[in-house]
Amino acid sequence: MTKNAIILFSHGARDPRWKEPIINVQKLIQAQNPDLIVELAFLELMTPSLEELIADFSSKNMTEVTLVPIFFGQGGHIREDLPKLIDACRQKYPLLNLTIKPAVGENLGVLQAIAKYCTDQ
Repeated sequence: MTKNAIILFSHGARDPRWKEPIINVQKLIQAQNPDLIVELAFLELMTPSLEELIADFSSKNMTEVTLVPIFFGQGGHIREDLPKLIDACRQKYPLLNLTIKPAVGENLGVLQAIAKYCTDQ
């Protein structure tokens, strides 16, 4: 069993259809990386929470986890809420190496793909 995983972390919403694009990203990553575990976690309104998922990974002796915030900018959730969640998880699960990527909206390639989409005919 692999010991590496990616968490696609996003806000969450009341409408379950809201997460469909994130599930599609999950499926694309999984198709390109069949040995990698790719899971979703949410800040609020949906499950699992980040804490629940990291607890599950820890119980399965995961060693390397990369968290990818599916947020467009560095708002309060990324600057304030996420660091607190990560600090708590690192204290509770010190054997889990948790790497945090910048929010997807901070990546030039992502922004270029959106700009291309906006101008495609």
